[in-house]
Amino acid sequence: MTRHHAPSPGPQRWMAYCFLGLSMALVGSYVALSKPLVAALSVFLLAWLRFGIGGLAMVHWLKRPAHEPPMSPSTKRLLFLESFVGNFLFSIAMLFGVSMTSAVSAGVIMATIPAVVAVMSWVFLKERIGLRIWAAIACGVLGIALLALSKTELHTQSTRGLEANLMHSNALWGNVLVFIAVLCEAAYAVIGKKLTGTLSPKRISALINLWGFVLMTPMGLYAALRFDFSAVTPSLWLLLVFYALAASVWTVWLWMTGLKGVPAARAGVFTVMLPVSAALMGVFALGETLSGMQMLAFALALAGVLLATLPAGKTATPAP
Repeated sequence: MTRHHAPSPGPQRWMAYCFLGLSMALVGSYVALSKPLVAALSVFLLAWLRFGIGGLAMVHWLKRPAHEPPMSPSTKRLLFLESFVGNFLFSIAMLFGVSMTSAVSAGVIMATIPAVVAVMSWVFLKERIGLRIWAAIACGVLGIALLALSKTELHTQSTRGLEANLMHSNALWGNVLVFIAVLCEAAYAVIGKKLTGTLSPKRISALINLWGFVLMTPMGLYAALRFDFSAVTPSLWLLLVFYALAASVWTVWLWMTGLKGVPAARAGVFTVMLPVSAALMGVFALGETLSGMQMLAFALALAGVLLATLPAGKTATPAP
């Protein structure tokens, strides 16, 4: 189905790069900014409102363009899977994970996305992976291991026996959930590359958001009936609207548009913007700090990103 992916000529290629970089920067920012939203709203209510607001913004994108052929059964299955993994499961894992760990920690863990994408490409797309990619994976794993050993979040709170143990346990579970979100995001990237060959970026964005809204409605409605909306401040409503538009509309459209003109391996370079923006948002907007251990973990994770995504002398081709 796919031949050799030659980069688009000049301006188009650089525009695609800008779209990919901006998409990942927005993901990193809303990963960090979702922390105060999770504190005010339940996870399921927040995710449901996100899909609802995003759906209202994209309702005019649902209609099939005249030049686009009807969807095949396999395309419909991929759309559902893209939404189930990339929207539904990702939202639950990411929101619960961020509520239990710090935005900086979440950013470091999400730096492993390129390596995980490489493994999934090897497993599901039969791409050959060299030693450099395995080295990238090792860097990512080592970065997460160092992060798990860091107890920086505990030093600013009470460290009495049971309470400290519970807090450390929560942080570990939060890190695990964020890594599950990484797996979902990697699957989202692999499936998305297939979808861009048959559907427009706008229609992909609208359809997977619609499936996300449907999947989240039972839990979202239950949470909404038990929630006091009058307690939400105007500033939080504004933050919720930004979060919904960034997560459901802008990042998806930007990523799918950029992905159409750039090979998947090269697009992976731009996921470095996700952990960088998440960490910077955690430091500058949420008042978090980077410890020496976290900085080392972050450096290892970014080294893994570079190893996984910098162009090699020879381009790996999919196995027949």
